[in-house]
Amino acid sequence: MGRQPNLYSFADVDNDLVPNLRKFVLDAQNEAFKRHDVFRVAVSGGSLPKTLAKALLAPSSGEDDKVDFSKWEVFYADERCVPLTHEDSNHKLVQEEWLNKIPSDMAQPKVFTIDEKHLEDAQEMAEEYEKRLVAVFAARDSVRLPQFDLLLLGCGPDGHTCSLFPEHPLLRETDAWVLSIADSPKPPAKRITLSLPVVLAGTKIGFVATGGGKKEILKKIFETEDGSKLPCGLVNEGAGEKVSWFCDQAATEGVAFPRRGSVI
Repeated sequence: MGRQPNLYSFADVDNDLVPNLRKFVLDAQNEAFKRHDVFRVAVSGGSLPKTLAKALLAPSSGEDDKVDFSKWEVFYADERCVPLTHEDSNHKLVQEEWLNKIPSDMAQPKVFTIDEKHLEDAQEMAEEYEKRLVAVFAARDSVRLPQFDLLLLGCGPDGHTCSLFPEHPLLRETDAWVLSIADSPKPPAKRITLSLPVVLAGTKIGFVATGGGKKEILKKIFETEDGSKLPCGLVNEGAGEKVSWFCDQAATEGVAFPRRGSVI
């Protein structure tokens, strides 16, 4: 039982899920500061940045509840091979929903974006982004995998996360840190993504999945053999209790997997 992921289901996103997500992220931040005085986090796009911004930009309630963006290093769990100003760019989304809303009296986190020089070649872009990780996390030959302090991910209706899609050959990659994909089932086709081993190596992993549109896939992921082989299911299986799911009741309706009360 100790290896199982944590499933949280909240009555209301803004009043219940958001403050619990804040506590989860700030606990990870404070633990990371004790370890190495920096907080390295990888984020996805989708609906996550908006929920994350609500959590992180809420007023502080005390010493343990302070966000210190000056020591944050933000990476992308996946990114599309498009300009940073393009509608499909995860960076543009994160910038608009979160970074641009950080008040002027707070520091800005350091953000590692893709290099737009490689938009035409996803493989080159993946290699260049991996070099950036190597420079931050240590020399490639001394560290088998980078260890993010926290990964904040979403769950697609097909059970994909990052740009790791069901039954895709990329799921079998064991060595590379950053992978390229040229045939994404979701447009745009060309993307880069963290590999599954990098996701599993994270100190903590948080999924945010809300709304009734997620209940079928969550039921599959948490309750079926097939679901455990989907990318989100593989993260649950491989990282166990390091994984926490932040959901609302609409997303967990009919899911029999045991819920936890709250982080707070």
